[in-house]
Amino acid sequence: MKKLTVKKGAECMACLGCVIACSEAFYKEFDPDKSCIRIGEKNGVVKPATCIQCGKCARTCEHGAIKQNAKGTYVIDKKACVGCGKCVEACPMHVMVMPAGASNPTKCIACGICAKACPADVLEVVES
Repeated sequence: MKKLTVKKGAECMACLGCVIACSEAFYKEFDPDKSCIRIGEKNGVVKPATCIQCGKCARTCEHGAIKQNAKGTYVIDKKACVGCGKCVEACPMHVMVMPAGASNPTKCIACGICAKACPADVLEVVES
């Protein structure tokens, strides 16, 4: 399975380079609310939250619009999606997004654009 992960021991600078890259790739503008990666702080440690490809979104989708591709990454079939947003609510990492006015949600597809944009080399796309 192909997925985006945070490298062990890597320290996030909270520069938002990954957030910018993701929102610009999907929506052609910088808007943190449109990014499929979130930067948060827990116990004084800044860390990116990424899609763990758990499949909870797919199991929640009543229309079968989220499926695993050949590499094991969950992707949204925009033709089958009705835009109900239940998958966004179900995401345990809170990294599925559905901005106001969007007809479909967006989720990480492990494309690696965010990892390439990270100056601290915190993110990587791995096969597990």
